[in-house]
Amino acid sequence: MLGWKWKATNQVSLILMCGLSFSGKSTFAVLLADELRADLISLDAINAERGLYGGQGIPVEEWARTNETAQTRAAEALRAGRDVVIDDTGSPRFIRDGWRAVAAATQAAFSIVWVQIDPARQRKRLLANRADGKRHDVVDDVLDSHVANFEAPLTEDPFIVDADDTARPQIAATIANSIRERAQ
Repeated sequence: MLGWKWKATNQVSLILMCGLSFSGKSTFAVLLADELRADLISLDAINAERGLYGGQGIPVEEWARTNETAQTRAAEALRAGRDVVIDDTGSPRFIRDGWRAVAAATQAAFSIVWVQIDPARQRKRLLANRADGKRHDVVDDVLDSHVANFEAPLTEDPFIVDADDTARPQIAATIANSIRERAQ
């Protein structure tokens, strides 16, 4: 009931995850979406639906199609009055600007959640993933390009989460409360 009451009196929100591969964005996106009772849209999941895996390298045109699908799904959810969390790297800047445009077109508040990870921890997580295979691998060339071309949202007022905190529900609750306040 409280969730419904909040929705009836406040603007919906579009929340874009941002950060490097293996930072914990997907883990945190799930917690945040649960906390907000939001739809979760994962670009990796859309790629998988399409038979594509980003860690192996995907042509730019295919990423554009995946992004278009995600934006369409997000706009539909926002227009239906549901908050949306986008699970993606959120880089480069023009991608974030595209999501801002979706938020503006649907009269949704827009927030970025930037999950920060240092290179040594990222490499450790990559190697651990290769050992246990819990998710698709990201080949070194793709990861190196991703890191080299990552455009951090330094001037975009992001909520910042440390990679070590992405599995902590209390951090997700704190960020969710701040997002709700921003949307009022």
